[in-house]
Amino acid sequence: MFLTETHQQAREMARQFAEDVIRPVAEELDRDERFPREIYDQMGELGLFGIGVPEDMGGPGFDTMTYALVMEELSRGYASVADQCGLVELLSTLLVKHGTDTQRKQWLSALMTARLRGAYCITETEAGTDVSGIRTAAKRDGDGWVLNGGKIWIHNAPVADVGFVLARTDPDAGHRGMSIFVVDLHAEGVSRGPKEHKMGQRASQVGALNFDDVRLPAEALLGQEGRGFHMMMSVLDKGRVGIGALAVGIGQAGLEAAVDYAQQRKQFKKPISEFQGVQWLLADIAKDVEAARLLVWNAAEKIDTGADATKYCSMAKCFAGDMAVARTADAVQVFGGSGYIRGFEVERLYRDAKITQIYEGTNQIQRMIIARELFAKGAMA
Repeated sequence: MFLTETHQQAREMARQFAEDVIRPVAEELDRDERFPREIYDQMGELGLFGIGVPEDMGGPGFDTMTYALVMEELSRGYASVADQCGLVELLSTLLVKHGTDTQRKQWLSALMTARLRGAYCITETEAGTDVSGIRTAAKRDGDGWVLNGGKIWIHNAPVADVGFVLARTDPDAGHRGMSIFVVDLHAEGVSRGPKEHKMGQRASQVGALNFDDVRLPAEALLGQEGRGFHMMMSVLDKGRVGIGALAVGIGQAGLEAAVDYAQQRKQFKKPISEFQGVQWLLADIAKDVEAARLLVWNAAEKIDTGADATKYCSMAKCFAGDMAVARTADAVQVFGGSGYIRGFEVERLYRDAKITQIYEGTNQIQRMIIARELFAKGAMA
């Protein structure tokens, strides 16, 4: 696929930033589970948040392909950091598509420059894959609303300033009875659960948010009442491209580490890179990383050209996530016992990869989406 000069420049900037700023501290961030505010401040200054926000709204106005390239390169440095880029992209896309001028002025620039941190608040105890199961509710109160309920596993919950909260506004209307509210998470009635300690991507903070009679002004409603489910789902195609690209970045980092190690490690008086068994492992990693990358690029191109992209975004996310888990396991195998030890990059990459099969819709759900698209529209590309 053809990359423009703009694509190449954005890719190189993100790659250099990952090499110079992110990768040197990745192991420390993983060990300490530390939220890297200083890195996010720099990313805000460089314009690495809100990549798709139009220029007339204060953003760089880049396309989805640029977003995918940046996500991959940041993830090569550390997937937890790339995750923040993906989160801001989802929130800023919601604001661009559905926000009022007042909402954009209040929140968009602050999110893009990392002055404020956002959270995308859908998941609940009984509502993960099944979004229809959400119980968090907003009821009208005069000109405003009162919000009650709770969310779990929310990215950035321990540190976020503003949450985009999916809540029921009509308990009898199913998917059509949900709305999105932009909530100040420092408001009275908002509380947070403890930070969760995760298997991987440990520098990205995850936790619970609870809402106890939180009073919201009328202008907290994002877009149309009752359209919240559809609005949240509308950004998931792009979100899945982002997670697919993040998974490719993890796989690419695993490949690079394994190739370097194979040339240095000696057994039977020669580098293990000379053994066919190791060569085949590396070849399989390389071909699958490249295949995943092309699927991600294809999905990004579909979005950018206005084509029906859902099937391709699900394919990209599903294949790339499965690839990242399987091929970082192969990278660990190249390292042998060393790959199982903390402090070796591949050990962290293997842990970081697993969540790519789960968030933005599990890979089982992606397969259901792909099959649904095949039956509805046929198998022809």
